[in-house]
This record gives sequence, structure tokens and C-alpha cells, in this order.
Amino acid sequence: MPELSILLGLMAIGAVAGFLAGLLGVGGGLIIVPALVWMLEASGLHDHVQHIALGTSLAVMVFTSFASVRAHHRHGAVDWSIVRRMAPAMVLGTLLGSQIAGFIPSRDLKWFFVFYAYLIAVQMLLNLKPKPERDLPGAVGLWSIGGVIGVISSFVGIGGGSMSVPFMSWCNVAMQRAIATSAALGWPIALSGAIGYVIAGWSQANLPEYSVGFVYLPALLTLCIVTTVVAPIGAKIAHALPVSQLKKAFAGILIVMASEMLWGLLR
Repeated sequence: MPELSILLGLMAIGAVAGFLAGLLGVGGGLIIVPALVWMLEASGLHDHVQHIALGTSLAVMVFTSFASVRAHHRHGAVDWSIVRRMAPAMVLGTLLGSQIAGFIPSRDLKWFFVFYAYLIAVQMLLNLKPKPERDLPGAVGLWSIGGVIGVISSFVGIGGGSMSVPFMSWCNVAMQRAIATSAALGWPIALSGAIGYVIAGWSQANLPEYSVGFVYLPALLTLCIVTTVVAPIGAKIAHALPVSQLKKAFAGILIVMASEMLWGLLR
């Protein structure tokens, strides 16, 4: 079994990620990935750490996003016609991206994550939102965009909401519906990404004990339990706090974590 210090670290990561997910309605991947990288490296693991963090983050979202989708569906907020048209391409893109990531050095994947985290932090700090200017594209356009979102999601270990919500909003989909539909799209991304990272890491050497491919099972179990318990607490508090200030606080956390990863890369 993992050491007590590792389990406590995983519980702390899950608590923060779950709280912020409930508070801001964002996926926990942008918190889980850098925190898991830091924890694994601190415990002495230096091989495939970014791959393990990405695969485990996506595996956690398989379980956590399912509950979110059910809640949105009960309120009738999910546009399943968009899901049917985008999900297949997202699955293919995520599977392809996870296989490509298996051949990319962990260091290069870290650079990609740092760039993406800074980009999302700036978007949150400046509250940048695309103006609704057009309708949804046709089948080819939705497939292409879905595939790109899937590939990028597999490289950063997220459910794609930070890309799919702005895209749907730009295409005149109401914000509440865009968020709910993005949650539904996040589940197939998480599932295909987790499967892809299991396959990509299946024959790799120097993985930690209790790993299945690039998915670290102790982290998966602990994070699923803790995030599920803590997320509702964050959701309740969210109604009593200003959203704009919360987003700025989350952006600040992202900048700190991305900067720590950047410092490690430059060092």
C-alpha cells in the first residue's frame, strides 16, 4: 500500500479540487494534474510523472463528471443533439491524443500544460468571453472542433469545458445550456482519455506500484471519494460568494501552480 504521507497528500489534493469544482463549476483536472505531479516527484518518482497525472486525472473525471451529467439532465439543461454530434469526434480525438502523448517526453507535456494553465488563468482574470455571433456549424465543423477539443483535453487531463463552453456560447447557445452540455461532453472525453492512457502506459517500465498503465489506482480511489464528498460543500458556498472574485482566486491558484511547474522546467 502507498505510504500514509502519500495518502494524506492525495486527500488534500482531492479536497481542494473538489471544493473548487463545486465552487466554480470547473473540472478538477487543472488542479489535480500539477498537484499530483508535485506529489509524485516529492515521493521520489521521476519517470512518466506527467503521463500518470494526466491519465489519473481523466480517470477521476469518469466518476465525478457522471454525477454532474445526471444532475444537469434531471433539470433538462443538456442539449443532447449537440452531444450526439460532437461526442464521437471528441472520443476519437482523445484516444488519438492519449496515444500520441505516450510518445511525448514528460517534460514536453509539462510545457504544454503550463501554457494552457496560463491561458485559462488570463481568460478568467480578464473575464474574456466570446460574443454570440453565429449559429452552430454543420456536421463537419462540429466534428473538427470536437476532435481538436478531444486532443487538447488528453494533453492537459481535463474534460474540455474550458474550450467547449466558450465555443457553444460563441454559437449562441445559452450559457446554462452550454455548461450542462459541456458536462455531458466531458464524460466521454474522460472515459476515452482514461482508456487511452491505460493502453499507452500498459507496457511501460518504472511505473509506481498499483498502476494500470498510466492510471495510478490509489490516487484514483482516494480522489474520487474525497472530491465527491467535498464538491457539494463548495457548491453550497458558491451561492453566498461573488463569482467574479472566486474566478480571480482560482486564476491566482492556477498561476501559482503553473509557475511552480515552470520553475521546475527551467531549473
